[in-house]
Amino acid sequence: MEVSIKMSKLTERANLQTSEEPSSNKLSSDTTSSTAPDLAHKKPQTSHLLLEMVICVILPTVILKYLSGDDRLGPVYALIFGLSFPLGFGIFQFIKEKRFGFIPALGFISILLTSGIGLLGLDAKYIAIKEASIPLIIAVGTIISLKTPYPLVKTFIYNDKILQIDKVDDALAQSNNQSAFEKILKTATYILASSFLLSACLNYALAKYIVVSPSGTAEFNDELGTMNLLSYPVITIPCMIVMVYAMMYLFKNIKQLTGLGFEEIIHH
Repeated sequence: MEVSIKMSKLTERANLQTSEEPSSNKLSSDTTSSTAPDLAHKKPQTSHLLLEMVICVILPTVILKYLSGDDRLGPVYALIFGLSFPLGFGIFQFIKEKRFGFIPALGFISILLTSGIGLLGLDAKYIAIKEASIPLIIAVGTIISLKTPYPLVKTFIYNDKILQIDKVDDALAQSNNQSAFEKILKTATYILASSFLLSACLNYALAKYIVVSPSGTAEFNDELGTMNLLSYPVITIPCMIVMVYAMMYLFKNIKQLTGLGFEEIIHH
């Protein structure tokens, strides 16, 4: 249901996790003692992702599909109850992290729009429109950000949480390749935006194919649950492949322009 939002959050979380790892320059005299904290650090990260999957995917899907009948919660209360889990989790994350960015805000609005369409009994076609509009807004925002001091490609890919930016910038200056690199960043931005455009197309097609019943009915809720469940394998995987391609494109060109290999610029 919120695939593009999840992709962005996973990328940001991966960046944060990388920035928190110990530097490879600090060699430990005891390999076993240095490995144990790393494993202890990765375990909570994995647990957090699993918890988020349960709260934002599994629980809403089960509630929407199996508790929407008139003999149970009914379509209205099941919709409210099911969507309250990802909504509550988003509010919890905001309170915990004390920041409210552009992309999480879109995710929050998307959940509210889904609730509104169902509760107001609007035509089911608006679900498909809503599903496509959110990643489309992110794609447009990614491109527009090129005209600002804060291009989103530097948030998702080229940032000092995963790369040694100062080292790359110094090497670019020494080889006089700053302008060439700016063109590379622009191309990487377009590739990144294309992943969100792909998400918009797949979101629309999936919602249009699955959600066909009138809103406000148990069948509508059941179809929302099915769409939410299928969106991850159908949409996330292809879009992540495009995002990984954007990262590989950027790393390859950094090596060509600076002579620095991947291991030399990545934070360990």
